[in-house]
Amino acid sequence: MSESRTNPMSERVLALAGLAQALAQVRRIADTGTAEQRVLSTALDSVFRIDAATPAAVYGGVESLRPGLSLLREYFSSKSRDEQLPRLALAVLQLERRFVTDEAMGRRVQHGIQSQAALAEREGTTHPDVLSALGGLYAETLSHLRPRVLVQGNPHYLGQANVVAEVRAVLLAAVRSAVLWRQLGGSLWDFLLRRRDIVSAISAHLD
Repeated sequence: MSESRTNPMSERVLALAGLAQALAQVRRIADTGTAEQRVLSTALDSVFRIDAATPAAVYGGVESLRPGLSLLREYFSSKSRDEQLPRLALAVLQLERRFVTDEAMGRRVQHGIQSQAALAEREGTTHPDVLSALGGLYAETLSHLRPRVLVQGNPHYLGQANVVAEVRAVLLAAVRSAVLWRQLGGSLWDFLLRRRDIVSAISAHLD
């Protein structure tokens, strides 16, 4: 933790890892109709941790981000086989730029999240009613911004309302991570100009 306090990139990659593993779950849900529950919980919990003391606390600790950190390591070492994941990530990062400039939508999303906080605290963030509410919130707000985040998957599952709601709920979590990444100073230039720093920060968290 002391390293993350002195190294901004160390904190920044945690938000990026949160984004990556949320989108990996989006891909999994769209393809199979199911999510990895522990990773799903990490993503959805982060939506409700608006006032967390540190970036790591947003996700319940660095250990909860190991799947995302591993995905980032694979991507930056050119070992990732999922071509859709980087495209989704770019789309979400672009969507975040539009979202943060729309103050009315920001207030609406914040209110929508707060209205589900008691139920999420009582039943858990992966409760079907919470997933449905968050998915509906995304559909009513962020899905109307451009560029739209287009999720490909198995039509059998993407034709089911509960699966679509879960995908949208996790996309909301992905946007939350994108917002955090920007708040910590992240920008698309990092991928071009600070690639070595990113890789070093990822390795420091994983090794």
